[in-house]
Amino acid sequence: MRDTQFSSSVITWQKAHGRHDLPWQNTRDPYAIWVSEIMLQQTQVTAVIGYYANFMQSFPTIETLANATQEDVLQHWSGLGYYSRARNLHNAAQTIMDEHGGVFPKDFEVVQTLSGIGRSTAAAIVSFAFNQIQTILDGNVKRVLARHFLIEGWTGSPKIEKHLWQLAESLLPEKDMVAYTQGLMDLGATICTRSKLKCDQCPLNNTCLAYAQNRTKDLPTPKPRKAIPQKQTTMLIILQGNEVLLEKRPPSGIWGGLWSFPEIDMQDIATEVVATRFGLQVEAEEPLALVQHVFTHFKLEILPQPLRLISKPSQLNAPNMVWLPVEDAIGAALPTPVRNILLNLRH
Repeated sequence: MRDTQFSSSVITWQKAHGRHDLPWQNTRDPYAIWVSEIMLQQTQVTAVIGYYANFMQSFPTIETLANATQEDVLQHWSGLGYYSRARNLHNAAQTIMDEHGGVFPKDFEVVQTLSGIGRSTAAAIVSFAFNQIQTILDGNVKRVLARHFLIEGWTGSPKIEKHLWQLAESLLPEKDMVAYTQGLMDLGATICTRSKLKCDQCPLNNTCLAYAQNRTKDLPTPKPRKAIPQKQTTMLIILQGNEVLLEKRPPSGIWGGLWSFPEIDMQDIATEVVATRFGLQVEAEEPLALVQHVFTHFKLEILPQPLRLISKPSQLNAPNMVWLPVEDAIGAALPTPVRNILLNLRH
């Protein structure tokens, strides 16, 4: 038997107390909803708002996004992190133009075939854009369900995740899908948060098992901890007057398709590598302070090594390398730590 009390409580609360003024709300445009859902993956709303406005101004339609260069798309994403999201968004826009006549597909299964769109993201898009009855299961929703129904075990494990999907489907309402879907997101983001919970304001507190047993802080069960590996690299800041040499990274992998500094192992001698790899004569300046950058699966320790050109170089015949004035380089599609190094260099 379908639990209607859960969904009706969420819907009623969302209409009265949920978020209604976010830039991507109050639209049925699947493209706008899609862009917002991708940006919001593993990223706080406050961080997304500015990027979303800028992105939609530059790429207001699927066609404009599909026709843009990947470099331009990445430049608009620079600083938001998880750059595969931008590459997938760009690829999916081109697929929609090529295979769907430029129209975002309505079929739930077809939506999931687009690059970077999984089951939960597809469900959010078709719920908001087309009012389809599909369940979402992002991190916020997992947290709400794990606490409300006292579900033990890490929510990312296949067994627990399967159970959560089944549970989420059993809770779906027959109408008001937009309010229900948004309500689940809002509850997880503003009430049933990781810490500083507001259980006294929660519309589900009278049926929440974790609240009744004073176990809200125990759930969801944390992911089993593993030691995070640490990697090291030296970034070569090769300077010629007010210009800096940038190298485009491979299209896939960490910071794929972004501009960055050439890198070497920390034990390598920078001046020798530059002479061998680029044919440039440089002298080393004092290294800058170490930079720590944390990825999802490892930590990266960066030693920024400024190098000053001794003589004017012959033209570089490498299509993946470019000399740029430092001010222009700061505005290019760069990883956050590279931009921060340039900003510090400028000062």
